[in-house]
Amino acid sequence: MAKARNLTQKIIAQHLVSGKMTPGSEIGLRIDQTLTQDATGTMAYLQFEAIGIPRVRTELSVSYVDHNTLQTGFRNPDDHRYLRTIADKYGIVYSPTGTGICHQLHLENFAKPGKTLIGSDSHTPTAGGVGALAIGAGGLSVALAMAGEAYMLPMPKVVRVNLTGELTGWASAKDVILHLLGLLSVKGGVGKVMEFAGPGVATLTVPERATITNMGAELGATTSIFPSDGQTKKFLARMGRPEDFIALAADPKATYDEEVEIDLSALEPLAAAPHMPDRMVRIKDLDGMKVDQAAIGSCTNSSYTDLKATAQILKDKRIDPSTDLLIAPGSKQVLKLLTAEGLLDPLLDAGARILECACGPCIGIGGSPVSKGVCARTFNRNFEGRSGTQDAQVYLVSPLTAVNAALNGKFTDPATWGAPPKKAELPKRVPSIRQLFVFPPKDGSQVEILRGPNIVALERFGDLPRKLEGKIALKVGDNITTDHIMPAGAAIMALRSNIPAISEHVFTKVDPEFVKRIRELGGGFILGGENYGQGSSREHAALAPRHLGVRAVIVKSLARIHRANLVNFGILPLLLINKDDYETLAQGAELTIPAADIKPGKPIDLLVAGGAKVTVTNDLTAKELEIIQSGGLLNTVRIS
Repeated sequence: MAKARNLTQKIIAQHLVSGKMTPGSEIGLRIDQTLTQDATGTMAYLQFEAIGIPRVRTELSVSYVDHNTLQTGFRNPDDHRYLRTIADKYGIVYSPTGTGICHQLHLENFAKPGKTLIGSDSHTPTAGGVGALAIGAGGLSVALAMAGEAYMLPMPKVVRVNLTGELTGWASAKDVILHLLGLLSVKGGVGKVMEFAGPGVATLTVPERATITNMGAELGATTSIFPSDGQTKKFLARMGRPEDFIALAADPKATYDEEVEIDLSALEPLAAAPHMPDRMVRIKDLDGMKVDQAAIGSCTNSSYTDLKATAQILKDKRIDPSTDLLIAPGSKQVLKLLTAEGLLDPLLDAGARILECACGPCIGIGGSPVSKGVCARTFNRNFEGRSGTQDAQVYLVSPLTAVNAALNGKFTDPATWGAPPKKAELPKRVPSIRQLFVFPPKDGSQVEILRGPNIVALERFGDLPRKLEGKIALKVGDNITTDHIMPAGAAIMALRSNIPAISEHVFTKVDPEFVKRIRELGGGFILGGENYGQGSSREHAALAPRHLGVRAVIVKSLARIHRANLVNFGILPLLLINKDDYETLAQGAELTIPAADIKPGKPIDLLVAGGAKVTVTNDLTAKELEIIQSGGLLNTVRIS
């Protein structure tokens, strides 16, 4: 009799091409689908070109434009033209500017139960809402998957998140994931898949599930996934693709590595306080706090059901004149549904600003709050400065909480909000926007790829020397995010296809002198604390430091995607064995790393000028160490 498996193990077993399904051991997965977005996609496709194959080898690859949609100069439009011509040449579906946010669009149009998906965006697990095994990754990993290569990762542990009860009152799906973050922290999911199960699952619609799986990325989880059931069948039918449905669930006697219990009926409206998604507070405990801005949107909460509830609450009301309300629909399909049902009028009449169907304020592109402003945002991250205003105080909340904050001009006790709106359901007839996607020709060999002057050829990095000598160029603390390393925002993100230019901004929000200092040093090392590199999948947070000469990061622990990106670009990720050594090592300390003596998973002594030693280890596989020694992954796979 076959061994009982949970849902995650079932999908992995069906796609396993190498390795054993033992937690922590390296496995290779066949990838069915990929997605990119424009902030990471341009670099991913430059890397795909360098591999040297004529056509993508996945079932489906989609290139979305949703991040850098602000066109104040030639850079972003040029990148989008490049992405469109690349898609035509290599067999990729192209989603033009303004069509919508990649994760919302992929959920609506392409995500399928039981399929594997990797995307060059950390919130790719949104597709887990329909039972796909969807994982965020660096752009180079996505490029390799498009080339038919297996996606390599450690076999994750699987956590059963057992849901009981049903959401009541003003509690919503956003409060489920905020509650889970409060329980587990931003590093509580590292090396794990969060698999949702239990009787409470059936009470959640696919848009609600997608909110939860989307923000599971903030746990540091490999991904999050729901079973494919009656709710999934209904959603896919209303999206006009009933043929994509298959039922998928864990076997009745499946086992898990860990279990977490959540009683949905006990939840109440919550917020993540500045500046981290796991700093949980109850909304009623914020009662009376002035709110300067409310924003509803992002890939977490921009669905039709989210915005219908918002419109119902705003009907015949006016937002507080001292509070700005920004609303960004997640796709043109969402916008068409709101229009068809007359739901735009309540939003407009209440004083809300309707933004483009794009990421926008979530990544600091437009919509920045006032100085020291308090913001109620339905987004997934509230890192310091990410909003575009360095001293803003961003609280992550549900759409129901955000709209009430906009109406009252402050946070108020949910007990004073009255009766909540009835849970919104998708109508039986949903307008399709599939005609807006640009599907590639069968033969793209004659397509000319158009490149603007901001698109700079890839740099080829050299092999790892036998010995690394240098100084600690920067010492940082715990929970350093990729936003700290490589800031977002319109001005910087427009440079994503130009590594020399974007490298001028590495760590500038942390230490404005860093770039100048590491250049003067001729390279060096970074010393960090716990969970270094959490947040976005942006590989620029590894690629740009590598361009500046960073050859190793020495930290207490690493976030999953950033660790993979460091390996991909030939930077040594070293782990402190004695975490007290972090305190004794200072910025400017001279180190010698005997790189030739490093073995996978083995300790090694770093020599500190003056005679001291610091012992570090690594969690590298033999293959990963070989990649670093070769100067990065692209050097090991390029055909041309």
